Amino acid sequence: MNKLLALCYFVLSLFGFNGGGATFVHRVSADDGDVLHSRTQVQAGVARFECLRSASGQCHYTVYPRSCTPAMVAAQASGCGGVSIQRFVIAGGDSRQVSGLHDIRLCVSADGGTRGPDCEAVASVAAR
Repeated sequence: MNKLLALCYFVLSLFGFNGGGATFVHRVSADDGDVLHSRTQVQAGVARFECLRSASGQCHYTVYPRSCTPAMVAAQASGCGGVSIQRFVIAGGDSRQVSGLHDIRLCVSADGGTRGPDCEAVASVAAR
C-alpha cells in the first residue's frame, strides 16, 4: 500500500501537484557577493525559514496572509489592515520552523525596518 501511495505522489508531482507546498527564495546581490539570501519552504502548514546569508548577519522576516495585498492596505479593507501574522529575526546560517502557516505573503530584509505587504519599508509615525 505504501508503494502505491508513493507512486501516486510521484505521478502527481510530474504534473505540478506537490501537496500545496511553496518555496520562496529571496536573493539580493551586490558586486562583492550576496547581501541577502533566504529560502523558505511551506508544506502542509509548516514553514521552514532558512537565513543562508545576510550582510547584517540577520534575516528579518515579516509574514502576512496571502489575501493581504498592498491595495487592500491602501483601501484599509477589513481582514487585512497591514497586520502581519508574525515578525521575527533569524541569524545568518540558522533556520526556524513555524507551524500553522497557510497561504502566506513573505517579506525578507537584511535590515530591521518594518515592512508592509508590498515589502517596502513602512514610514514610522514620527516621520509622517
